[in-house]
Amino acid sequence: MRRIVTGLLLLVVAVGCHAPDAPHTGAGRFDVFVLGIAQDGGLPHVGCSKGCCRSARKAGRRLYPACLGIHDTETGKLVLVEATPRIEPQLSRLHELSGRARSRQPVDAVLLTHAHIGHYLGLAQFGREVAGTKGLPVHVTPRFAGFLRTHGPWKQLVALDQIRPTTFALREVFSPIPGLFVTAIPVPHRDEFSDTVAFKIRGPQGTVVFVPDIDAWDRAPGLLEELIDGVDVAWLDATFYDGSELPGRDLSEIPHPPMVMTMERLAESARKRPGRFRFIHLNHTNPVLHDAALRKALERRGFRVAQPGERVRI
Repeated sequence: MRRIVTGLLLLVVAVGCHAPDAPHTGAGRFDVFVLGIAQDGGLPHVGCSKGCCRSARKAGRRLYPACLGIHDTETGKLVLVEATPRIEPQLSRLHELSGRARSRQPVDAVLLTHAHIGHYLGLAQFGREVAGTKGLPVHVTPRFAGFLRTHGPWKQLVALDQIRPTTFALREVFSPIPGLFVTAIPVPHRDEFSDTVAFKIRGPQGTVVFVPDIDAWDRAPGLLEELIDGVDVAWLDATFYDGSELPGRDLSEIPHPPMVMTMERLAESARKRPGRFRFIHLNHTNPVLHDAALRKALERRGFRVAQPGERVRI
Protein backbone atom coordinates (compact mmCIF):
# COMPACT_ATOMS: atom_id res chain seq x y z
CA MET A 1 0.00 0.00 0.00
CA ARG A 2 2.84 2.39 0.88
CA ARG A 3 4.38 1.82 -2.57
CA ILE A 4 1.05 2.56 -4.27
CA VAL A 5 0.58 5.80 -2.31
CA THR A 6 4.15 6.84 -3.05
CA GLY A 7 3.64 6.18 -6.75
CA LEU A 8 0.44 8.21 -6.81
CA LEU A 9 2.17 11.11 -5.07
CA LEU A 10 4.98 11.06 -7.60
CA LEU A 11 2.45 11.08 -10.43
CA VAL A 12 0.67 14.11 -8.94
CA VAL A 13 3.96 15.97 -8.52
CA ALA A 14 5.00 15.16 -12.10
CA VAL A 15 1.72 16.46 -13.52
CA GLY A 16 1.74 19.55 -11.32
CA CYS A 17 5.31 20.47 -12.35
CA HIS A 18 4.64 20.53 -16.09
CA ALA A 19 6.09 23.79 -17.46
CA PRO A 20 3.17 25.78 -18.94
CA ASP A 21 5.35 27.75 -21.36
CA ALA A 22 6.97 24.72 -23.01
CA PRO A 23 5.73 24.42 -26.61
CA HIS A 24 6.15 20.62 -26.56
CA THR A 25 5.75 17.98 -23.89
CA GLY A 26 9.16 16.54 -24.86
CA ALA A 27 12.21 17.31 -22.78
CA GLY A 28 13.77 19.76 -25.21
CA ARG A 29 17.30 21.09 -24.92
CA PHE A 30 17.22 24.89 -25.13
CA ASP A 31 15.47 27.28 -22.78
CA VAL A 32 14.46 30.57 -24.41
CA PHE A 33 13.92 33.31 -21.82
CA VAL A 34 12.30 36.71 -22.29
CA LEU A 35 14.63 39.33 -20.79
CA GLY A 36 12.76 42.46 -21.89
CA ILE A 37 9.43 43.40 -23.46
CA ALA A 38 9.54 47.16 -23.99
CA GLN A 39 10.42 49.39 -26.93
CA ASP A 40 13.99 50.72 -27.21
CA GLY A 41 13.66 53.29 -24.42
CA GLY A 42 12.05 50.99 -21.87
CA LEU A 43 9.77 52.15 -19.06
CA PRO A 44 10.11 54.76 -17.67
CA HIS A 45 11.23 56.53 -20.82
CA VAL A 46 13.71 59.39 -21.20
CA GLY A 47 11.86 62.61 -21.99
CA CYS A 48 8.50 61.22 -20.87
CA SER A 49 6.44 63.20 -18.36
CA LYS A 50 3.20 61.30 -19.00
CA GLY A 51 1.38 59.56 -16.19
CA CYS A 52 2.67 56.15 -17.27
CA CYS A 53 6.28 57.23 -16.69
CA ARG A 54 5.59 59.30 -13.56
CA SER A 55 3.84 56.39 -11.89
CA ALA A 56 6.56 53.97 -12.98
CA ARG A 57 9.26 56.20 -11.48
CA LYS A 58 7.32 56.58 -8.26
CA ALA A 59 6.66 52.84 -7.94
CA GLY A 60 10.14 51.79 -9.07
CA ARG A 61 8.62 49.90 -12.00
CA ARG A 62 11.17 49.02 -14.69
CA LEU A 63 10.61 47.39 -18.07
CA TYR A 64 13.65 46.72 -20.23
CA PRO A 65 13.90 46.77 -24.05
CA ALA A 66 12.92 43.65 -26.00
CA CYS A 67 15.52 40.91 -25.61
CA LEU A 68 15.80 37.12 -25.44
CA GLY A 69 18.33 34.85 -23.78
CA ILE A 70 18.93 31.21 -24.75
CA HIS A 71 20.42 28.52 -22.50
CA ASP A 72 21.72 25.20 -23.80
CA THR A 73 20.84 22.91 -20.92
CA GLU A 74 23.29 20.23 -22.14
CA THR A 75 26.44 22.33 -22.53
CA GLY A 76 25.66 25.43 -20.48
CA LYS A 77 26.28 27.73 -23.45
CA LEU A 78 24.38 31.02 -23.57
CA VAL A 79 23.16 33.19 -26.45
CA LEU A 80 21.90 36.77 -26.17
CA VAL A 81 19.40 38.02 -28.75
CA GLU A 82 19.80 41.83 -28.89
CA ALA A 83 22.31 43.91 -26.94
CA THR A 84 20.11 46.60 -25.43
CA PRO A 85 21.09 49.67 -23.41
CA ARG A 86 20.02 47.67 -20.31
CA ILE A 87 22.34 44.78 -21.09
CA GLU A 88 23.79 44.43 -17.58
CA PRO A 89 20.56 43.62 -15.71
CA GLN A 90 19.42 41.49 -18.64
CA LEU A 91 22.62 39.44 -18.61
CA SER A 92 22.35 39.11 -14.85
CA ARG A 93 18.79 37.86 -15.24
CA LEU A 94 19.88 35.35 -17.89
CA HIS A 95 22.59 34.03 -15.58
CA GLU A 96 20.08 33.77 -12.74
CA LEU A 97 17.43 31.99 -14.82
CA SER A 98 19.92 29.57 -16.38
CA GLY A 99 21.92 28.96 -13.21
CA ARG A 100 25.11 29.74 -15.16
CA ALA A 101 27.15 32.46 -13.45
CA ARG A 102 29.59 34.03 -15.91
CA SER A 103 32.11 36.85 -15.69
CA ARG A 104 34.29 38.35 -18.46
CA GLN A 105 32.65 36.26 -21.20
CA PRO A 106 28.99 36.60 -20.18
CA VAL A 107 27.59 34.77 -23.24
CA ASP A 108 28.90 32.58 -26.04
CA ALA A 109 27.21 34.40 -28.92
CA VAL A 110 25.06 37.45 -29.67
CA LEU A 111 22.38 37.81 -32.35
CA LEU A 112 21.33 41.30 -33.51
CA THR A 113 18.25 42.17 -35.57
CA HIS A 114 19.27 45.71 -36.62
CA ALA A 115 21.12 48.89 -35.74
CA HIS A 116 18.57 50.91 -33.77
CA ILE A 117 19.60 52.04 -30.31
CA GLY A 118 17.50 49.61 -28.29
CA HIS A 119 18.97 46.62 -30.09
CA TYR A 120 22.75 47.06 -30.25
CA LEU A 121 24.05 49.87 -27.99
CA GLY A 122 24.80 47.29 -25.30
CA LEU A 123 27.72 46.04 -27.40
CA ALA A 124 29.76 48.89 -25.89
CA GLN A 125 29.70 47.05 -22.56
CA PHE A 126 31.86 44.32 -24.10
CA GLY A 127 34.72 46.81 -24.60
CA ARG A 128 37.88 47.05 -22.53
CA GLU A 129 36.38 49.74 -20.30
CA VAL A 130 33.89 47.18 -18.98
CA ALA A 131 33.79 43.41 -19.68
CA GLY A 132 36.74 43.19 -22.08
CA THR A 133 35.40 40.11 -23.86
CA LYS A 134 37.59 38.02 -26.17
CA GLY A 135 36.47 37.17 -29.71
CA LEU A 136 32.74 37.23 -28.87
CA PRO A 137 30.80 36.23 -32.03
CA VAL A 138 28.18 38.84 -32.93
CA HIS A 139 25.90 37.45 -35.65
CA VAL A 140 24.69 40.16 -38.04
CA THR A 141 23.92 40.82 -41.70
CA PRO A 142 26.84 41.73 -43.98
CA ARG A 143 25.71 45.37 -44.08
CA PHE A 144 25.51 45.54 -40.28
CA ALA A 145 28.96 43.94 -40.03
CA GLY A 146 30.36 46.63 -42.32
CA PHE A 147 28.84 49.31 -40.11
CA LEU A 148 30.41 47.83 -36.98
CA ARG A 149 33.84 47.56 -38.63
CA THR A 150 33.92 51.14 -39.91
CA HIS A 151 32.20 53.29 -37.27
CA GLY A 152 33.29 54.12 -33.75
CA PRO A 153 33.11 53.08 -31.03
CA TRP A 154 32.26 49.68 -32.51
CA LYS A 155 35.29 49.48 -34.80
CA GLN A 156 37.57 49.64 -31.73
CA LEU A 157 35.84 46.59 -30.26
CA VAL A 158 36.40 44.82 -33.58
CA ALA A 159 40.05 45.92 -33.86
CA LEU A 160 40.76 44.67 -30.32
CA ASP A 161 38.92 41.39 -31.09
CA GLN A 162 36.51 41.98 -28.24
CA ILE A 163 33.60 41.39 -30.59
CA ARG A 164 33.83 39.42 -33.82
CA PRO A 165 31.17 40.35 -36.42
CA THR A 166 30.01 37.07 -37.92
CA THR A 167 27.77 37.32 -40.96
CA PHE A 168 24.86 35.13 -41.98
CA ALA A 169 22.99 34.83 -45.27
CA LEU A 170 19.33 35.74 -45.32
CA ARG A 171 16.93 32.79 -45.20
CA GLU A 172 19.83 30.33 -44.78
CA VAL A 173 20.19 28.33 -41.58
CA PHE A 174 23.17 29.00 -39.32
CA SER A 175 24.16 27.76 -35.84
CA PRO A 176 25.45 30.31 -33.31
CA ILE A 177 26.09 27.36 -30.98
CA PRO A 178 25.95 23.63 -31.76
CA GLY A 179 22.44 22.19 -31.96
CA LEU A 180 20.65 25.54 -32.24
CA PHE A 181 19.49 26.48 -35.74
CA VAL A 182 18.62 30.06 -36.70
CA THR A 183 17.18 31.55 -39.87
CA ALA A 184 17.26 35.32 -40.42
CA ILE A 185 14.26 36.59 -42.38
CA PRO A 186 14.43 40.13 -43.80
CA VAL A 187 11.64 42.48 -42.69
CA PRO A 188 10.83 46.03 -43.82
CA HIS A 189 11.93 48.68 -41.34
CA ARG A 190 13.81 51.98 -41.15
CA ASP A 191 17.25 50.83 -42.27
CA GLU A 192 19.50 53.84 -41.72
CA PHE A 193 22.63 51.94 -40.67
CA SER A 194 21.77 48.30 -41.32
CA ASP A 195 19.07 46.13 -42.74
CA THR A 196 16.55 44.50 -40.37
CA VAL A 197 15.76 40.84 -39.77
CA ALA A 198 13.55 38.62 -37.66
CA PHE A 199 14.98 35.42 -36.20
CA LYS A 200 13.36 32.01 -36.49
CA ILE A 201 15.06 29.86 -33.84
CA ARG A 202 14.78 26.06 -33.85
CA GLY A 203 15.81 23.46 -31.30
CA PRO A 204 15.18 19.70 -31.23
CA GLN A 205 11.75 20.11 -29.61
CA GLY A 206 10.33 23.33 -31.00
CA THR A 207 10.65 26.58 -32.94
CA VAL A 208 10.10 30.22 -31.99
CA VAL A 209 10.23 33.44 -33.97
CA PHE A 210 11.34 36.86 -32.72
CA VAL A 211 10.02 39.88 -34.64
CA PRO A 212 10.57 42.95 -32.46
CA ASP A 213 10.50 45.55 -35.27
CA ILE A 214 8.66 45.74 -38.57
CA ASP A 215 7.01 48.61 -40.45
CA ALA A 216 3.96 46.67 -41.67
CA TRP A 217 2.95 43.06 -42.27
CA ASP A 218 1.71 43.74 -45.80
CA ARG A 219 4.82 45.47 -47.13
CA ALA A 220 5.96 42.09 -48.49
CA PRO A 221 3.34 39.60 -49.72
CA GLY A 222 3.18 36.48 -47.56
CA LEU A 223 5.73 37.78 -45.04
CA LEU A 224 3.59 37.27 -41.93
CA GLU A 225 2.72 33.76 -43.04
CA GLU A 226 6.41 32.98 -43.63
CA LEU A 227 7.37 34.30 -40.21
CA ILE A 228 4.84 32.26 -38.24
CA ASP A 229 4.94 29.10 -40.37
CA GLY A 230 5.86 26.10 -38.24
CA VAL A 231 6.52 28.06 -35.04
CA ASP A 232 5.29 27.15 -31.59
CA VAL A 233 5.61 30.65 -30.14
CA ALA A 234 5.81 33.96 -32.03
CA TRP A 235 6.98 37.12 -30.28
CA LEU A 236 5.58 39.93 -32.44
CA ASP A 237 6.09 43.68 -32.69
CA ALA A 238 3.52 45.43 -30.50
CA THR A 239 5.01 48.91 -30.30
CA PHE A 240 1.62 50.62 -30.56
CA TYR A 241 -1.84 49.41 -29.59
CA ASP A 242 -3.90 51.35 -32.13
CA GLY A 243 -1.73 54.39 -32.87
CA SER A 244 -3.83 56.82 -30.84
CA GLU A 245 -1.50 56.75 -27.83
CA LEU A 246 0.90 59.30 -29.36
CA PRO A 247 -1.24 62.32 -30.27
CA GLY A 248 0.64 64.92 -32.26
CA ARG A 249 3.35 62.46 -33.37
CA ASP A 250 3.66 61.58 -37.05
CA LEU A 251 3.55 57.78 -36.95
CA SER A 252 4.62 57.59 -40.59
CA GLU A 253 8.10 58.48 -39.28
CA ILE A 254 8.05 55.51 -36.88
CA PRO A 255 5.76 52.95 -38.54
CA HIS A 256 4.76 49.73 -36.77
CA PRO A 257 1.72 47.46 -37.23
CA PRO A 258 -0.85 48.35 -34.52
CA MET A 259 -1.73 45.49 -32.20
CA VAL A 260 -5.39 45.75 -33.15
CA MET A 261 -4.55 45.06 -36.81
CA THR A 262 -2.24 42.16 -35.92
CA MET A 263 -4.96 40.60 -33.75
CA GLU A 264 -7.49 40.99 -36.54
CA ARG A 265 -5.22 39.19 -39.01
CA LEU A 266 -4.35 36.36 -36.61
CA ALA A 267 -7.69 36.03 -34.82
CA GLU A 268 -8.61 32.54 -36.07
CA SER A 269 -5.15 31.07 -35.49
CA ALA A 270 -4.99 32.58 -31.98
CA ARG A 271 -8.39 31.13 -31.15
CA LYS A 272 -7.24 27.65 -32.18
CA ARG A 273 -3.87 27.88 -30.38
CA PRO A 274 -4.11 30.28 -27.43
CA GLY A 275 -0.78 31.66 -26.26
CA ARG A 276 1.01 31.08 -29.52
CA PHE A 277 1.19 34.81 -30.34
CA ARG A 278 2.87 36.96 -27.70
CA PHE A 279 3.33 40.69 -27.99
CA ILE A 280 6.73 42.27 -27.37
CA HIS A 281 8.55 45.61 -27.96
CA LEU A 282 5.72 47.63 -26.40
CA ASN A 283 6.11 51.41 -26.35
CA HIS A 284 5.97 53.01 -22.91
CA THR A 285 2.66 54.64 -23.89
CA ASN A 286 1.01 51.39 -25.02
CA PRO A 287 -2.13 51.09 -22.87
CA VAL A 288 -1.77 47.30 -22.68
CA LEU A 289 1.16 47.86 -20.30
CA HIS A 290 -1.02 49.83 -17.91
CA ASP A 291 -4.57 48.47 -18.27
CA ALA A 292 -5.18 45.00 -16.80
CA ALA A 293 -8.68 44.85 -18.29
CA LEU A 294 -7.28 45.44 -21.77
CA ARG A 295 -4.75 42.63 -21.27
CA LYS A 296 -7.48 40.28 -20.11
CA ALA A 297 -9.55 41.13 -23.18
CA LEU A 298 -6.77 40.20 -25.59
CA GLU A 299 -6.02 37.05 -23.59
CA ARG A 300 -9.64 35.98 -24.05
CA ARG A 301 -8.99 36.20 -27.78
CA GLY A 302 -6.00 33.85 -27.46
CA PHE A 303 -3.19 36.45 -27.46
CA ARG A 304 -0.69 37.24 -24.72
CA VAL A 305 1.67 40.01 -23.72
CA ALA A 306 5.15 38.58 -23.20
CA GLN A 307 6.31 38.59 -19.58
CA PRO A 308 9.87 39.19 -18.37
CA GLY A 309 11.34 35.89 -17.28
CA GLU A 310 8.94 33.66 -19.20
CA ARG A 311 10.48 30.49 -20.62
CA VAL A 312 9.87 28.43 -23.75
CA ARG A 313 11.64 25.08 -24.06
CA ILE A 314 12.66 24.10 -27.59
